[in-house]
Amino acid sequence: MSARILVVDDVPANVKLLEARLSAEYFDVMTASNGAEALAICRRAECDIILLDVMMPDIDGFEVCRRLKTDPVTHHIPVVMVTALDSPADRIRGLEAGADDFLTKPVSDVVLIARVRSLTRLKMMTDELRMRAITSLEIGVQAPERSAVADTGKGGRILLVDDRQSSYERLATLLAAEHTVDVEPNPTEALFHAAEGNYDLLIVSLDLNNFDGLRLCSQARSLERTRHVPILAIADADSGTRLLRGLEIGVNDYLLRPVDKNELLARARTQIRRRRYTDHLRDNVQNSIEMAITDALTGLHNRRYMESHLATLAEQASTRGKPLALMILDIDYFKSINDNYGHDAGDDVLREFAVRVRKSIRGIDLACRYGGEEFVIVMPETDLHVAGMVAERLRRSIAGEPFSVHKGTKRIEVTISIGLTTLEQKGEAVADVLKRADTALYRAKHDGRNRVVSQAA
Repeated sequence: MSARILVVDDVPANVKLLEARLSAEYFDVMTASNGAEALAICRRAECDIILLDVMMPDIDGFEVCRRLKTDPVTHHIPVVMVTALDSPADRIRGLEAGADDFLTKPVSDVVLIARVRSLTRLKMMTDELRMRAITSLEIGVQAPERSAVADTGKGGRILLVDDRQSSYERLATLLAAEHTVDVEPNPTEALFHAAEGNYDLLIVSLDLNNFDGLRLCSQARSLERTRHVPILAIADADSGTRLLRGLEIGVNDYLLRPVDKNELLARARTQIRRRRYTDHLRDNVQNSIEMAITDALTGLHNRRYMESHLATLAEQASTRGKPLALMILDIDYFKSINDNYGHDAGDDVLREFAVRVRKSIRGIDLACRYGGEEFVIVMPETDLHVAGMVAERLRRSIAGEPFSVHKGTKRIEVTISIGLTTLEQKGEAVADVLKRADTALYRAKHDGRNRVVSQAA
């Protein structure tokens, strides 16, 4: 697992030491001797993780971290402060500046590499989501960077898994100052609780009685509904080996007992902010996918989606020896609706038409806006007789009740013509099926409109 690590330190010996350790693990290492140089490298997106010293002459590490985390361009880059400072106040100051971790020199090779690998996995996942979400900007979906920078990380929903009453009562009280906290003292029930609770953070004690806390963390990572929920592990001071193992299996962060209140809150805020940011990215990806395949006006699938999906449905029908019905629908005299009542009224008709289409077809049927006032409905496992009944029902649904336009101030009569056919020859090209349905539609319009015309293969 390779990544580009930026080592920032004004002491050349420290830089050489970290560079040697990381290079031995096949990481690509970049270096900077001051804060200004580090900020410039990060803004050029040249690194994946930053190992940042605190005591530097121009801009100290706290200020460098704060600038990185408040800049939408760089806030997603993980920052690990590596410093000789070891007081709780320094650690909390670093975390509150936005650092993902705070390691005190001398740092053991095992701890350093485990932390870097853990953050590398996180960064790779985030980068993939960010790349997929780039198209969201092009189609008007708002990017989450600025809201992520402004997020305080407070107001999260936390599930605390701890079976020692004195411990969970204290932790829950501390966390309740900023979050909503549920306590689950029974570790065998914790995974079900986590899956149902839509939590922003899981806090798991690794010192559970008669239960392996790491196994619970591993199970949470393997379950779809909890896979992306960050995990903060809490362990006794002598649990170093288990904590390193936890980082390998997907634990995001950890705390050693005795737990400092401010450090607990700072680490919880960091994890919750990251969860919200990645959730926003996933939502953007999903929205961009939906917008790419959906007609914005009617909410039905668009022609691009229909053309790609129809080929799959036709292949499945041929393979299984099942019929596939297809109908093309056209709103009669639609141009006159726009001419007489305005394009807003035409849009009202199209939206209501889509609603009535959805009510008239099954969940497995595919309804698409083909273009303008033309629509296509594809009906798997449906022969010509049944499809004709559905088409007639839909025609009556449209003609039987006037359409409201201009916010209900006017009602107009609307009818449709439908051309219907089926795919019944194995391996037939979908273009031929569409052409046959279009020919049937032409006959329906030529014969007087407001009717269904079928054309067999």
